[in-house]
Amino acid sequence: MTGSAFERAWSEVTRFTVPLAGESRARCASAVLTYGHRDGIVFCEAAGESRRWADLATELPVGERIAATTSTIYDMASISKLFCSIVVVQLVEQGLLSLDAPVASYLPEFAVAGKAGVTVRMLLTHTSGFTSWIPLYSEYPDRVTRVAGVLAHPLDDRPGTTYRYSDLNLITLGAVAEALTGKPLDVLVSDQITTPLGMVDTGYNPPVGKQHRIAATEFQTVPDRGLVWGEVHDENAWSLGGVAGHAGVFSTAADMAVLARTLLNDGAYGDVRILQPETVAALVTNENAGFPGHDHGLGFELNQPTYMGELASLRTVGHTGYTGTSIVIDFRSASFVVLLTNRVHPSRDSGSIHPARVAAANGLAEALRT
Repeated sequence: MTGSAFERAWSEVTRFTVPLAGESRARCASAVLTYGHRDGIVFCEAAGESRRWADLATELPVGERIAATTSTIYDMASISKLFCSIVVVQLVEQGLLSLDAPVASYLPEFAVAGKAGVTVRMLLTHTSGFTSWIPLYSEYPDRVTRVAGVLAHPLDDRPGTTYRYSDLNLITLGAVAEALTGKPLDVLVSDQITTPLGMVDTGYNPPVGKQHRIAATEFQTVPDRGLVWGEVHDENAWSLGGVAGHAGVFSTAADMAVLARTLLNDGAYGDVRILQPETVAALVTNENAGFPGHDHGLGFELNQPTYMGELASLRTVGHTGYTGTSIVIDFRSASFVVLLTNRVHPSRDSGSIHPARVAAANGLAEALRT
């Protein structure tokens, strides 16, 4: 790998931390770009401000802004799905769960509305037939009724007949894990992933004492939350107490590098093993050959050039997060790229961050060629 390729990619990424020509606001207030190999990090840089805006139209005085650093903590948004997926396959390893068992065999209430045939595997690969999203935060009064609302929700399509990315799949998987273990999902993620791996800045509902290190996200008016800073951005995850299978995890570049290295080392990091090699292989094997363009392992996306750029292949896995995060892990070269941004600060309407994601991925592809 060559540093110049990384520097060129970083220069391209930082373009999006200031307004582009013809645009009034930067597409992301801050960015942290990290490249690494199974043996460690080889490049990590930060730019911009993790907190810049007071509201949708008002920039903070310069003295009140917070510069991003390589240790800034970001809301990972849908990358949280990977943590829930890992917990689920750990339960498979423990013999508590079967991928091809009906979800209703673990949650009998799930069988209603034509869902008796939905399997755990279908939830992990987004082939359950669920709709993409429902506004839990406004349709139900509390966490109990919101989870129950997901489990009772009807399907849009027959199980196994279509691919549709859905938050409901992972919310359901979180409920399955909690029912089988008797532990909340945040405890499972901590006990089975982040604590063993020493990911000290990764988890749900970060403590108030770390707020100054956390990248601010959106100034929300519906629901009326004001500037979201230190709490999960996703409205449904927020309404579920900050802990859900589809969103809610916060992390840093260094911690996400640990997760990538663990997967590239067949589930082990140093003396700690969180997954068996055959489980890692299953996570990154395409389950969706019947749905071209939607290659997917157990929780992980594969071969997605829209954010993986030139790295895209059936041996490249990853995920994105709505807040502006992405992780791409290339098993062919045992290397990875993590891009963390708060592109929703102060608004989700600041423009697409996909070009920055592609630039970041292409930087690794270029380095691998030289």
